[in-house]
Amino acid sequence: MQKIYKLTPSYDIITLSYTMIELTQTEQKALLAIYKDFTHFHNANSLSKQLGITQVGTMKLLKRFEKANIILSKRIGKSIIYKINIEEELAKKLIGFALVNEAKQYERWKEEFKFIYASAEIVLFYGSASRNYGQAKDIDIFIVQDKEDMKETLKKIKDIQSLLPKKVHELQATKEEFLKNLRARNETLIEIIKTAIVLHGYDKYMEVLNEFASF
Repeated sequence: MQKIYKLTPSYDIITLSYTMIELTQTEQKALLAIYKDFTHFHNANSLSKQLGITQVGTMKLLKRFEKANIILSKRIGKSIIYKINIEEELAKKLIGFALVNEAKQYERWKEEFKFIYASAEIVLFYGSASRNYGQAKDIDIFIVQDKEDMKETLKKIKDIQSLLPKKVHELQATKEEFLKNLRARNETLIEIIKTAIVLHGYDKYMEVLNEFASF
């Protein structure tokens, strides 16, 4: 049977021709936690603390994902750990949906930095401003783009700086540098990826992160 996917954002539903998957906000958060924080082993205990729900509730969530073939499990000692089954098309569709849905909460920043999008493959919003803007000292963005476009992007950021209430702190990298640093487990970049919001280029972002998603 051919797999046909249909996105219905208003109901947070992805419909597979013979399976309906409805993701709650907690389930989306769990899926992205496992996907983004790929250097850590995730089990029911660690995820329950991140999600703020009981370990029993987390286990039910993980079992549901595993039954749908969205995640894979592996036993290490007494613990069962989980990673994304990135070879499963449904898993990729759900992650993409969750990333887009997450970014909807940051429409202001998607709009503020749209002037970068034409020359950037990926734009990430991270740091204290993404968690609590009122208490943040600056606005952190990470831009993945070709080297020849970097100077012009810096000029554009400087031009709009006076219109923003806080200083923009930008980091730039080519896609090759981005991938190289992730493979090298660069601690600064790993920390950024864990919580960053994808303002632009979630498909390109996934092209890179999918390499690290599974066992």
